[in-house]
Amino acid sequence: MDIPQVKRDLDDRMKKTIEVFSEKLKGIRTSTASPALVDGIKVDYYGAQSPLKQVATIMIPDPRQLMIKPFEQTMLSNIEKAIIASNIGLNPANDGKVIRLNIPPLSEERRNQLVDQVKKMGEETKVSLRNIRRDIVGKVDGMEKEKKISKDICFKEKDNIQKQIDANEKKIEALTQAKIKEIKE
Repeated sequence: MDIPQVKRDLDDRMKKTIEVFSEKLKGIRTSTASPALVDGIKVDYYGAQSPLKQVATIMIPDPRQLMIKPFEQTMLSNIEKAIIASNIGLNPANDGKVIRLNIPPLSEERRNQLVDQVKKMGEETKVSLRNIRRDIVGKVDGMEKEKKISKDICFKEKDNIQKQIDANEKKIEALTQAKIKEIKE
């Protein structure tokens, strides 16, 4: 392994970590409707567990409502059961053609719980970045011990790694603060 490979590995792993964090944030409920609220729901589709978006169209008729229209009417009850089982905190209203999910405004207590949850997720993501740093620094140290690189290059690369980690921690903090602001609105 050489320095460019180590840098690519670092970049790829940090990018994936931030993408996963960003996707998790989308699934956290705010007072407005978002298809991301039902992204993780799996529906029994003729014996196979399929993502909801593969068996239905998800629409937002107004800011506080999601409307789910199955591609096949026979799937309506399965979708309703899957939503109830998912524990997303929304009650489906089935009118025989579509399922409506009304999103009630968040109570102050629930907002505070969600803010705490977002902060915890942000910290866990930062810990993941630090674990990546530890792994990558170990690889650089190993290259220096094997005399593949000099001590100067090893020190310089460790400094570069730390700068990248710091920059990505700032991205995580910005995403966290943006989500907290969204929750509090």
